Amino acid sequence: MQEVYLVLLFLFALFLLLGTGVWVGLALFGVAYLGLEMFTTRPAGDAMLTKIWSSSSSWTLTALPLFIWMGEILYRSRLSQDMFRGLAPWMARLPGGLVHTNIVGCTIFAAVSGSSAATLTTVGKMSIPELRKRGYPEYMIIGTLTGAATLGLMIPPSLTLIVYGVSVEVSISKLFMAGILPGLLLAGMFMAYVAGWSVLRRSEVPDIGKGMSFGEKLKESRFLIPIILLILAVIGSMYGGYATATEAAAIGVIGSLILAAAQGSLTVHTFIDSLLGATRTSAMIALILLGAAALTLAMGFTGLPRALAQWIEALELSRFALLIALMLFYIVLGMFLDGISSVVLTMAIVQPMVETAGIDLIWFGIFIVVVVEMAQITPPIGFNLFVMQGMTHHEMGYIARTALPLFGIMVLMVFVLIFMPELATYLPENMREVRGAG
Repeated sequence: MQEVYLVLLFLFALFLLLGTGVWVGLALFGVAYLGLEMFTTRPAGDAMLTKIWSSSSSWTLTALPLFIWMGEILYRSRLSQDMFRGLAPWMARLPGGLVHTNIVGCTIFAAVSGSSAATLTTVGKMSIPELRKRGYPEYMIIGTLTGAATLGLMIPPSLTLIVYGVSVEVSISKLFMAGILPGLLLAGMFMAYVAGWSVLRRSEVPDIGKGMSFGEKLKESRFLIPIILLILAVIGSMYGGYATATEAAAIGVIGSLILAAAQGSLTVHTFIDSLLGATRTSAMIALILLGAAALTLAMGFTGLPRALAQWIEALELSRFALLIALMLFYIVLGMFLDGISSVVLTMAIVQPMVETAGIDLIWFGIFIVVVVEMAQITPPIGFNLFVMQGMTHHEMGYIARTALPLFGIMVLMVFVLIFMPELATYLPENMREVRGAG
């Protein structure tokens, strides 16, 4: 019962601060301070400062602003228009038209960034102006982009999978392999939703005019060559073992600058604008991340995540019921914490439960990532909602409503994984055979 009171108190404090117009990051700090002062004996200021410093000094976080800067360069150069121009001929005749560029673009960039926020920012900078210009409904532009950007957590490289692999001591390379097929299937399910929308609401799909021949499509595809080369350079440097994610992000920035300069679209003005734009976006995200880190600290000291996990364990559920309970548990937890924090705080309790139920840890890692993806678009602390709000200035409730169908698709994906576990386990189990055959 005490845990219920804590949840209600945290929710009340958070909504009170957000409702009075306090910045999101500062609201998270306020709730964290309240939790530490009221329910722990540790000095709140000292604890929060230590946590903020340790979180902000993490080297792995430098990849995020670099990937955001890469997106800003692409947005301000002709490369962003070229990517859209290269994808558009192939997407235009699909049911739903150019809305598919949101999903395909996020799928492509997810293989570079490993971050949902970076994927959302980069693809959004490219696609939102173009789709608006062509008259597509705002709710479809915002909703598909907000939801599809979560693929940055699934398709390798994924920061969440790395943290999970370290926490439960399983092979990160096998986790990366396990995320490929579910990630592609989830992208396909998102595209199926767009196709269904185009059939049910045909009048809302803009007329795109005369289609192109196959030869004309191939000719337009040449505009994709620069961005494909850039992606191959970033991915190749990581998978070839030549660079870490942060170093690969730096390669992406340098490659973007080189390509923009080669196209003649890089000027002193665009360079400064891209740098300032990346700084503003990174600062916004950093403040939210630091606030989330402080709230994670407060939640950890109060023992709320651990108590909730122990409560689920005491129910002695069947395998299926346990997975559904864990899905609901992580969705609720995602209303307060970022995905990585949820994994770190709860895995010590959840892992024994999962192993006792005979659930494969590699498969469970993909299950966790799908549920964490849901948390990215779940109010009040869905991270993608905040990033999208910062980009478009729409109300939080509006963004959440537009992304709700994609949330439902992710719930469906959980059941697909439960009833088709080989979707996540096939590639990891056959890694050795594939290498031996090669």
